[in-house]
Amino acid sequence: MSNAGDGQGSGRYGSRQPHPIARHPSGMSRSRSRPDPARASRPTAADGPIARAKLRLRIVFDGDVRLGPGKADLLDAIGRTGSISAAGRELGMSYRRCWLLVDEVNRLFSRPVVLASAGGAHGGGAQLTDFGRALVSAYRRVEERARAAVREEFAPFESDLIAGDDHPE
Repeated sequence: MSNAGDGQGSGRYGSRQPHPIARHPSGMSRSRSRPDPARASRPTAADGPIARAKLRLRIVFDGDVRLGPGKADLLDAIGRTGSISAAGRELGMSYRRCWLLVDEVNRLFSRPVVLASAGGAHGGGAQLTDFGRALVSAYRRVEERARAAVREEFAPFESDLIAGDDHPE
């Protein structure tokens, strides 16, 4: 029988083979390897794996209310279309789901993010308030700063990334 954590256990990778990520190609444990300073000085390729990495930023407020890419996209779409239902169609979301998300964001702040008027014979509509536009802009700025931080902080590791198809299962 094998000891837990020795990389020799019986399981998915067989009884005598080490776990595929137990050792770095240099022979060092992955958790103890350090980036090569020579590699760290190389600039990151504009279209390299780090530049293509996706970041999904969610800000979690009290009460577990979140502001993330989905709500930001919805608010952007409402700003463009002037309509909650048109924004929902654009994003492939139901009107009800959009309305619930808008209501959640509006309840998060003391000032309205979206103002909606009832539909009917004269039509309805929704508009992103100045406060809502400022909120979405702030979220997008934070998102871009986080992307820049990922590019900067992970650049030393870019040449060590394993291609997507080559990841062990």
